[in-house]
Formats: sequence, C-alpha cells, structure tokens
Amino acid sequence: MHPGSGNAHGGPEAVIPIQDLLNRIRWDPEFDDGHFELAYWDRVARRVLRVPFDPRMLRSGDHFFFEAATPEGEVHEVPLHRVRTVHRNGIAIWHRPEPLPGPD
Repeated sequence: MHPGSGNAHGGPEAVIPIQDLLNRIRWDPEFDDGHFELAYWDRVARRVLRVPFDPRMLRSGDHFFFEAATPEGEVHEVPLHRVRTVHRNGIAIWHRPEPLPGPD
C-alpha cells in the first residue's frame, strides 16, 4: 500500500504528514528503487511546479523547508506546506488538496 492511498478496507486513510513521507523516502529501503518528484505551489509562478526529489534537498533537523533549484540553477527554499503531490516513478503516491486562490 502506498502512503495516502487508502486503507486495506478501501476507505480513505489519513494522509501522513509530508515530513514523515519524505523521511520514509530518505531512509526506508522499500523506496530505494524509486525516482521521486515533488509538485509544489510556487507563489511567484502562480502555478504548481514539479521537481526531482533528492534527499539532500532536506536539511537535517529542518521540518519546514526543502531546497529546490530553478531550471537556471538558482536554489531557493520551499516551505513543505506548499507541496501538493509526491510522485514515485511517475505515479502520485501522496496528494494534498489544491490551495484556495488568494494571498499566501
């Protein structure tokens, strides 16, 4: 069963916190063979951007941000609450509802 994909009885499962999922990707051998991407809401672009996930994007002990790079190579911090979807090998394994329009 994938995180956030439902429970064994077919009903909805409480979505695990994004920090817990990213730590599991980082440390759980079950995830060793996966290619992961994070889709996050970008305030400047005003759209969801999708970037490859590398555990080095997380700073040890930081539970609030990850580092993402623009296509030009500029690195910036992204708050974890902006992550909307996590993909493993192209398939969404975790999803948060889309943000409501308005200021962030």
